[in-house]
Amino acid sequence: MAEVNINDKLLSVSTSPHLRSEDSISKIMWTVNMALAPAALFGAWHFGINAFLVMLVSAGSAVLFEYLVQKLRKKPVTIKDGSAFLTGLLLAMCLPPSVPLYMPVVGTFIAIVIAKHSMGGLGYNIFNPAHIGRAALMVSWPVLMTTWTKLTVNVNGVDVVSSATPLNVLKQQGHDALINMFGSSTAMYTHLFLGTRNGSIGETSTVLLVLGGVFLIWKKIVKWEIPVAMIATVGLFTWIFGPAGLFTGDPLFHMMAGGLIIGAFFMATDMVTAPLTRKGQIIFAVGAGLLVVLIRLKGGYPEGVCYSILLMNSVTPLIDRFTQPVKFGARR
Repeated sequence: MAEVNINDKLLSVSTSPHLRSEDSISKIMWTVNMALAPAALFGAWHFGINAFLVMLVSAGSAVLFEYLVQKLRKKPVTIKDGSAFLTGLLLAMCLPPSVPLYMPVVGTFIAIVIAKHSMGGLGYNIFNPAHIGRAALMVSWPVLMTTWTKLTVNVNGVDVVSSATPLNVLKQQGHDALINMFGSSTAMYTHLFLGTRNGSIGETSTVLLVLGGVFLIWKKIVKWEIPVAMIATVGLFTWIFGPAGLFTGDPLFHMMAGGLIIGAFFMATDMVTAPLTRKGQIIFAVGAGLLVVLIRLKGGYPEGVCYSILLMNSVTPLIDRFTQPVKFGARR
């Protein structure tokens, strides 16, 4: 590093390249939060007050745990950068709307304290913290995590309506029962697209999630390769391996159902846990998509987005190693 003396002031000049950007961690994180806001607000409107409280408690407890653990570690407190808030919001959006409020608190503790800060904090975590929190809740309270209820208000008071998600119906009863659930294929696609169906709080509205994802791509916060490759892989292979033989599947349903859209645009694209190179990102996304298809079609769970992304997070360092660009003049 060279030292230059200008007007009696010592300046340190590093070697090239000199990269400048107006983006900061805080700006990026709050932009992602803003992109998620329409789908989150829709979830609160569609599922009712408990869904809103789950998101509020989850985001608030994530920020609180971030503050406490940074104080205990005697590190600078960075709760204003939006990263902890984003983790809590993403976790809440991947939860059923009827979960007790203690569950997002437990989930955010696992996400922030264990999955994030036990590994060194922001930028050092191997796995997506929000999905680690969700996976922990899934194995701890499997019944509550697979119970789908919606509060509806009528003239006589408040009713609780229970029903299965589209993926649950497909897994347990088959495609015909799925169509009967909505009345027709057209109605099914409409509900999946708009979000007027059962599911986790923030995963139902395909249109709002896609618009948020496209906004992030336009802002160059995420790259298009991961969401496009992951969603296309799920669509292609669910079409090939259909219930009535090869090429009889319903790719449009599988691309819009479950948590694929929110996972592909907002979880798999995590800058810390996704590969660095374009080739690596495509490998990562295709691998995650194949795991989603495998779990949905052959596994015990009706949905596999969370586990597919976590499994691919575990091989991200290996993908990075084998997709490094060759240095100029060097041999592979």
